[in-house]
Amino acid sequence: MVFINEHFLSIILTIAGILTAVWLDRFRDRLKIGTPGVIGLSILHVFVGVGTVKAFAFMEDLGRNYSGGMSLFGSVFFMPAAYFLLAKATKRPLGEIFDIFTVPLVFTLMLARLNCLHAGCCYGIFIKGTSMRYPTRETELLFYMIILALQAPKVLKGRTYGEVYPLFMMSYGIFRAVNECFRYSASTSSILHVAHIWAAISAVLGASIYMELKNRHKNAKSVKH
Repeated sequence: MVFINEHFLSIILTIAGILTAVWLDRFRDRLKIGTPGVIGLSILHVFVGVGTVKAFAFMEDLGRNYSGGMSLFGSVFFMPAAYFLLAKATKRPLGEIFDIFTVPLVFTLMLARLNCLHAGCCYGIFIKGTSMRYPTRETELLFYMIILALQAPKVLKGRTYGEVYPLFMMSYGIFRAVNECFRYSASTSSILHVAHIWAAISAVLGASIYMELKNRHKNAKSVKH
């Protein structure tokens, strides 16, 4: 137990890498990669993801009070650049890359939030009149589970057209905008935090991209018929 407590983050990131490899192995034909490619991309996905959340946390306060923390919005905003480069490198359709990799991104973020439970951070404010806090971390874990339950089966069956990531981006922005109102912040006593800005950007950007993709898909189906 001492070892687990001391290396909890490393353990869950290892689990994230393993789960990513298991998931990507299901798409080796669609991605046109072998076992080395699956392993390499899984490791790279975890490391790049960690880099994005740490970089965003550093940027949030311009590095002045950075203590090695993480901001999950980093993955939401920066991982698309990595997926774009991957699509170009592998010469695979951009939408396919986004759909396939959104699933491991979501369960990696879920494990990262699980680390918050272990570390005792990112907790909610006290429920008025009680000694209990709002379950902000637990509800976020539930949010990820719902996204995975809804989207993973469709991606597996090839019934998506690039909309999975913008849908996640939009729904995550909406969820965080609400959830953030009940989350404790050491920098302000207001229910409005800087994360509300990122949540709004995420929701609007995700919705815009989703509607554009949906219209393109609808028009493409009309042309076929």
